[in-house]
Amino acid sequence: MLTRRHFIQTATALFPASIGGAAFAGRDQWSAWDAQVTPPDYDLATTNPWGLHSRFLPVRVEARAGLAPGDIHVDAVARYLYHIEEGGTAMRYGVAVARGGLYEPGTYTIRRKVKWPSWTPTPAMIRRDPEMYEQWADGMDPGPGNALGSRALYLYVGNRDTYLRIHGTPYPQSIGGRASSGCVRMAMPHINDLYDRVETGVTAFLYPAEDAITA
Repeated sequence: MLTRRHFIQTATALFPASIGGAAFAGRDQWSAWDAQVTPPDYDLATTNPWGLHSRFLPVRVEARAGLAPGDIHVDAVARYLYHIEEGGTAMRYGVAVARGGLYEPGTYTIRRKVKWPSWTPTPAMIRRDPEMYEQWADGMDPGPGNALGSRALYLYVGNRDTYLRIHGTPYPQSIGGRASSGCVRMAMPHINDLYDRVETGVTAFLYPAEDAITA
């Protein structure tokens, strides 16, 4: 289990506050970071140095009829994200969703895609847990230790940024659980694959988690 102390110490060790311009890192730095977070001889369907349950590894599956190609569907109970493809198939990935009442089911539009994003906790996150988040109030620069990992898809309602993301995580062992403060987490090599498949403007459906489902 990741404690506050573990989060702070690990993030600080991986990503010191003064990193000399990493916020403005270019494509060469992105490529170096991509290599750092991608296991050797990486295979999308089988590589699993994180010890995830095999069902959370990416796999192509049959999609339910009538779903629009390009859209994303997040099954928060099974902890799956589906990206619908042409021809009646979907790529399925394992995810982690938000803990407790922080998960926000709904229908969103992906209006931004960012490689190696920076991250700033929301004021609500800082108020809720200052020990964990206050040190990052001015933002965390991009890099392998960043809370959003290597890629982020930004979820909007209309033109309003919800501050919810589908993103990579430096804690891939959390996949399959409920761990975040609102976002949908993926292992970084998995979000890298999804990122290249997703177009801006598509819809992301986040379905209710188990604690919101009744008989």
